[in-house]
Amino acid sequence: MNKVITAGLQLTPPEFEAGLDVWSSGDGTPGSDTYDGVANAAIVVADADFAGCLELQKLEATQKLRYMGKTPLLPGCYLQVKARIKAVSGALPTVRIAAWAGDSSDSHVPGVIEVGSSTTLTAYGRAVEVSAIVGTGSRAGVDMPWGLAAVYGHFGLDLIGPNGGVVRIDDIEITDLTSAFLRDMISLVDVTDFGAIGDDVTDNTAAFEAADAAAAGRQILVPAGQYFLAQTVSFNHPVQFEGSLRMPVDKMLLLRKNFDFPSYAAAFGNEEEGFKKGFQALLNSADHESLDLAGRMVTVTAPIDMQAAVPNRSSYSTRRVIRNGQLAASGGAAWDTETWTEQATYDPNDPRKLKSVSNIANIPVGALVEGAGVGREIYVRSKNTGAGEITLNAPLFDAAGTQVFTFKDFKYMLDFSGFSALSKFGMTEVELQCNSHCSALRLPSAGTVFSLDHCFISRPKDRGITSIGSGCQGILVDHCQFLSAEEAEDVPDRSSVGINVNANDAKLRNNRVTKFRHFALLAGANNTITGNHFFQGDSIAGGVRTAGLILASTYCASTVSDNYVDNCFIEWTNEQDPTPNFSSGFSFSALSISDNVFLSSDVAPWFSYVVIKPYGTGHFLNGVSISGNKFRSINGNIDRAERVDTSFSDLDFSRSKTVFFEGNTFHGISTAVASPLRIRHEQATDATTWTVSTAGAMPFQGRARAVDAVVAIGPMRNSSGTYRYPRPWVQLEQGSNRDEVKLNWGEALRGEVQVVVRVDK
Repeated sequence: MNKVITAGLQLTPPEFEAGLDVWSSGDGTPGSDTYDGVANAAIVVADADFAGCLELQKLEATQKLRYMGKTPLLPGCYLQVKARIKAVSGALPTVRIAAWAGDSSDSHVPGVIEVGSSTTLTAYGRAVEVSAIVGTGSRAGVDMPWGLAAVYGHFGLDLIGPNGGVVRIDDIEITDLTSAFLRDMISLVDVTDFGAIGDDVTDNTAAFEAADAAAAGRQILVPAGQYFLAQTVSFNHPVQFEGSLRMPVDKMLLLRKNFDFPSYAAAFGNEEEGFKKGFQALLNSADHESLDLAGRMVTVTAPIDMQAAVPNRSSYSTRRVIRNGQLAASGGAAWDTETWTEQATYDPNDPRKLKSVSNIANIPVGALVEGAGVGREIYVRSKNTGAGEITLNAPLFDAAGTQVFTFKDFKYMLDFSGFSALSKFGMTEVELQCNSHCSALRLPSAGTVFSLDHCFISRPKDRGITSIGSGCQGILVDHCQFLSAEEAEDVPDRSSVGINVNANDAKLRNNRVTKFRHFALLAGANNTITGNHFFQGDSIAGGVRTAGLILASTYCASTVSDNYVDNCFIEWTNEQDPTPNFSSGFSFSALSISDNVFLSSDVAPWFSYVVIKPYGTGHFLNGVSISGNKFRSINGNIDRAERVDTSFSDLDFSRSKTVFFEGNTFHGISTAVASPLRIRHEQATDATTWTVSTAGAMPFQGRARAVDAVVAIGPMRNSSGTYRYPRPWVQLEQGSNRDEVKLNWGEALRGEVQVVVRVDK
């Protein structure tokens, strides 16, 4: 680069022979004294060494010589000022290149170096060359770094030392030496050429912006050093980082041309800080929809508060994605669960509040709540410290009054709970490697369509994905793997949960989930759970199993299809109902469980694959379809594929409506159930009333509430052997368990019939 050639700049001052009226004995500024006509300065036209030159006698302590013309200094340029001088007579002075720095308003630029190194003349008649380099950047070899404020200079030299001596000075030469400082003149722009100083103190914001403005399509270089940026900086050109940056938390680095994690990691010299700054830029730039980790592994040493990384955003609703990499937790006390045991009061009439909470200031938002009458996966959604109130993500089923609750604050690798709302955010092909140190994701308090696609949640200590509010609305979890840290534990000893959802419209599809205590608790409605494989067994013969999938809403309007449910079961509860006894509504309704594979081995005989657990009285089945499933138990039969857990209450089977349990297969299961249920009944003795037993084959051991058909198989005969063709009338809900029907013929008959019995009306 040479601005004399490329920009046509005139740098070298005119020869002395052209006149001394442009050469000042002061700073060179307009109005300063010149050497024109003074007694101690004269032009020598025929010097043996210099040809034409200036002869000058030193009379001042600092005898100045400055060209009064404005020699421009452009950002990124470096000028060499050079002069040849020799002593003629008298005292031998010391000489140095010197200058006056001016800004765009023709004011002096304070605080910059305006002299070069000094050279003492030691002999008469010997020509000595002195020089100095001036430029915007503080680089090795630059004598006068002026930064970006200076736009021109008055250049010349100083004579210092003893007075009285006479010297002759050849014409002063100024040349563009920028090329000596550029490692690649075509493709690289160095920020230090624009005044950047890597001392971790100087604010380099202006220098970085100037480098970007001058890049004109070239790459920008940040050389070795620690560069402080006090303000937000946007780069519209690619940046290469050899040095690193330091910025306030609320200031952003926007890399518009190389927006990816490796660039941010290089920029801040730290993977964790680079990830935070990259995420901050992701939510503050319209140029990029995703932060690409580029296959890199990010070591995470402490929970990352994702909202704190973006202080200017408390909510966000434009699609953004983190993709293609791994975040791995390293051990340390920062991951330790914090626990508080505090007293609070619960009123079912205000079902999402805990009131009069002691030491509420200590209890963090996002903490798990445990206590008598508290269902699973109840969290602190928000709190009002002044009022002593905590808002919960869901109601409690039996906690009325004042009691002591336990609050556990699990630590999450990525914690989004600081956002008041976050929508359309996703992660794709990312592994969260928790390494048994921490949980994986805590979702925001509100928002829609958080998505995970082809991700791994690996070895979380306590939780995989936690929702503390409605930030799970419409959540999409597709083609992911949830790998438990508790595989070596027996089922009763496991405590980790893959995911919980409070809001509606969850989609869990084609995931693989290993040996958590529970895969998922879904408390909302309109869920789709399809194509997943979740398994939770252990090696204990006759052992217990826990629920893989928990549906915690009576009207769930959900589909569970094409899953592989392995050594666990589906549990349907109303444990988040503050008044769990049925009073109005649809009760347990709107659920379809179809075309799944259910498999268990070495389980207790009372184990079942579909379990309904009402937490209050009066509930019933109302629109339930369980069809096309494959139920199989190996290494020991089980009694039933389905059952009601009556720990709190049974179902009211006198109200069952629209229940279909058909087209399933049963292997290793003692009682195969169906509704409609086809029963072949043979009456060997003559009787007016035949009692037809369902033998416990009504779903969930319900009642025989309807008969769809009675078909004779062969002739009916009376006591004399005469064929009879009667039409019976039916008595429903007979027997001690009300699971029998009676066929009344009007006369004593014998024969065989097929009866179609239903558990519903």
